[in-house]
Amino acid sequence: MARIYSFEGNVPVVHPTAFVHPDAVLIGSVVVGPGCYVGPLASLRGDFGHIELRAGSNVQDCCVLHCFPGADTVVEEDGHVGHGSVLHGCRVGRDSLVGMKAVLMDGVVVGPQAFVGAGSFVKSGFHVRERHLVAGSPAKVIRELTADEIAWKGNGTDQYRKLAQRCLTGLRPAEAMPERAAAGTVSLTEPEHVTLHAFRAR
Repeated sequence: MARIYSFEGNVPVVHPTAFVHPDAVLIGSVVVGPGCYVGPLASLRGDFGHIELRAGSNVQDCCVLHCFPGADTVVEEDGHVGHGSVLHGCRVGRDSLVGMKAVLMDGVVVGPQAFVGAGSFVKSGFHVRERHLVAGSPAKVIRELTADEIAWKGNGTDQYRKLAQRCLTGLRPAEAMPERAAAGTVSLTEPEHVTLHAFRAR
């Protein structure tokens, strides 16, 4: 289990079907819901306000979730937050995607099935419309999303839900081998999720 810290009587809550990596940190008023995935080195710090991940959402490696006193940071059902992102006092809507290394400031609301492009900076108070893409620094509305893009995102989130369950049963501490075994090496399964460019080419 992750590094879990109570803070002034607030103890993080993790649903038994969620996976939180042992190198993630949860502090204080944090709730991780059913089927969620929290990656290594993620920091969910509920010492000022409340942090909540709702069912089926994922927060990947090196993400930071925090907020000002009295505020919340919420990732709604099936929200998908890419590696290295920072969420501060914002709300990520149902079935939406935050690209890698994006920064969402206080009061940002990402609508359902919306995308925030990788590396974007979303200014305080910005509202991302449902099923729209925003990108840039500062982020601006680019266009409406296609059905294919939303389907691609849904497939990726489904893979993270499956990964949470795989990690609950298959992730164990281990010592590194001095060299790759000549025989008997276990191969990873064929990927069921591909890049958006490859998905469009199918």
